[in-house]
Amino acid sequence: MRPVCVIGLGLIGGSLLRAAAAAGRQVWGATLSTVDAEAAVSDGFLVESRVDKAVAMARERDAIVVVAVPLPAVDQTLSTIARHAPDCLLTDVVSVKGPVDEAVRRFTTRVRYVGGHPMAGTSASGWEAGSDGLFHDASWVLTVEDETDLSAWRDVAQLVLECGAQAVPTSVAAHDDAVARISHLPHVLAAVLAAVGADGGTLALALAAGSYRDGTRVAGTRPELVRAMCEGNRAPLLDAVDDALGRLGAARGALASTGSLGATLEAGHQAWNQLQEYRTTARPKARIDLSAPDAREALLALGARGGRVIGVDGDFVITG
Repeated sequence: MRPVCVIGLGLIGGSLLRAAAAAGRQVWGATLSTVDAEAAVSDGFLVESRVDKAVAMARERDAIVVVAVPLPAVDQTLSTIARHAPDCLLTDVVSVKGPVDEAVRRFTTRVRYVGGHPMAGTSASGWEAGSDGLFHDASWVLTVEDETDLSAWRDVAQLVLECGAQAVPTSVAAHDDAVARISHLPHVLAAVLAAVGADGGTLALALAAGSYRDGTRVAGTRPELVRAMCEGNRAPLLDAVDDALGRLGAARGALASTGSLGATLEAGHQAWNQLQEYRTTARPKARIDLSAPDAREALLALGARGGRVIGVDGDFVITG
């Protein structure tokens, strides 16, 4: 089993380090956070305070290097990796893929890179917020581009499966378009909803219950983390915000003219039902041969129809 080196030990990076260790892999990490480092060491993990030392060890041991830092720190981290472990197998867990993919191309052409994004997390942050079960049954995006080394993709997919998640293959651009709508826009709307509720004064806050709490949950995330991912995905997020504003404008117009929100609420209810149907529908198992000439196309088609990789068997991945 290939060792795993995680750079950044916050909620996601720390959970990945724990999950990889629980799967039986040799693991170590690096973080500039004294608080996270001390907590991880206290839990029995090897942690370096210098990224160069951690990635030099990754080069020596042929480890998978996982970049788990916020988007503004990606360039500096990749620069260090390019100097000390340019041929490593590299993945990341950053919530925007376009800027990371561009940075990888800018800093090194030799690295074997597979973009990643686990769709899991909480509004809390830091090592103490993580757990080895955070990714259980989660979707974990792994990007597929023309130059993607599919043997590297398979190795990263195996790590993802060992962490308890299921791999969803897609392109960098398709990922960023999708998460703008189901991750980044919800953060923006949660911030707006939280502010609107607070503007109602003490009585409004005293009456706030389930719907307000659920709708504002992610507004509890550290603002600088939300800014980094949302602003890093600016163009797709603008499209999603425009869509939302159009729907809110239509709802306002209907409420002002006819007094009815029927169309808006029916559309939302139908969309919610679509999500429940997707989650409860069993998908037939199949196999994709990663050595086949059309393997990339098959992986992308799998992701586009909502399929996932649920197993690895040599050069084959098992889908469902």
